[in-house]
Amino acid sequence: MPRLKSLTLTDDERAKLEAWVRRPKTAQRLALRSRIVLAAAAGRGNTAIAADLAVCLPTVGKWRQRFLDRRLEGLADEPRPGPPRTVTDAQVEEVVTRTLEAKPADATHWSTRGMAKAAGLSQTAVSRIWRAFGLKPHLAQTFKLSSDPFFVEKVRDVVGLYLSPPDKAVVLCVDEKSGTQALDRTQPVLPLAPGRPERATHDYVRHGTTSLFAALDVATGKVIGTCHRRHRHQEFLRFLKDIDAAVPPEEGVTVHLVMDNYATHKTPAVRRWLTERPRFVVHFTPTSASWLNQVERFFAEITEKRIRRGVYRSVAALEAAIESYLAEHNRDPKPFKWTATADLILRRVEDVCKRTCNSGH
Repeated sequence: MPRLKSLTLTDDERAKLEAWVRRPKTAQRLALRSRIVLAAAAGRGNTAIAADLAVCLPTVGKWRQRFLDRRLEGLADEPRPGPPRTVTDAQVEEVVTRTLEAKPADATHWSTRGMAKAAGLSQTAVSRIWRAFGLKPHLAQTFKLSSDPFFVEKVRDVVGLYLSPPDKAVVLCVDEKSGTQALDRTQPVLPLAPGRPERATHDYVRHGTTSLFAALDVATGKVIGTCHRRHRHQEFLRFLKDIDAAVPPEEGVTVHLVMDNYATHKTPAVRRWLTERPRFVVHFTPTSASWLNQVERFFAEITEKRIRRGVYRSVAALEAAIESYLAEHNRDPKPFKWTATADLILRRVEDVCKRTCNSGH
């Protein structure tokens, strides 16, 4: 039987091996190899090491020799070649290029099956390529660029109110959620059950509409809101009076109203009412830029949480549900956190303009 080669460790090697053995996050296979080398350096034979560590004799011999040949680097796993590639770089380029620059003959966008058939690859291969390059042909987003000639000035004005409001100022985002329908399902809703979501009929019965007039306090998140059956400047004036009553007049305090350019907000009667009350200062958002008004986020929230899946057999029932939601919301209001600066918004709009001009459509 050949004599085993002696195995001697330097101080640094011993410290490293002992650290690998002790460290709780070390891979178990690396800790085992470290124990084998430490035992071999202590002068123990392969048979004794195999018995103590409950491994086979060839395993001990393999890692002893690997350490003698390559020291600490020999204890790492060598890279495995794996199966040969079946998709070439040229095929990957073809899939990416065709996805970005061409359309299928019978559709507006590619599917994995359609691309696989066109490129002569498997559906799985196409899926992997799309994931690697972040391509999602099945998704589409909508946008609209404002044509307001004072877009930049209005963005800076409104965003400045959000991020750095004036001293002694109350900032309210005002708008109407008009045409909210009281919808009743044609059959009873089947309730939620284990393994089964709530189910409702796809068709419905209309029982009329209401409009929610709301003013969101940017600083506190509290909402002043009332429902009206019609959506005219008369109802808007009534809502302004509600705001006036809800915000007590204090010396030196101004009320800044952020509103869109809807016609009812600019009628002579509304302008006259606002002129007679100098503590109200109006800030109009740019046209086609409702996303700049924070109350729109509140409208999305109440729609998702209270209105969309509700069953209402009358407009009065819908208005009662909205009023209940407002009362519950105002018990523990939380403001929306606005982080986008005016410069960031304008840069993003500029990017969209450049992409639109270069899209070829």
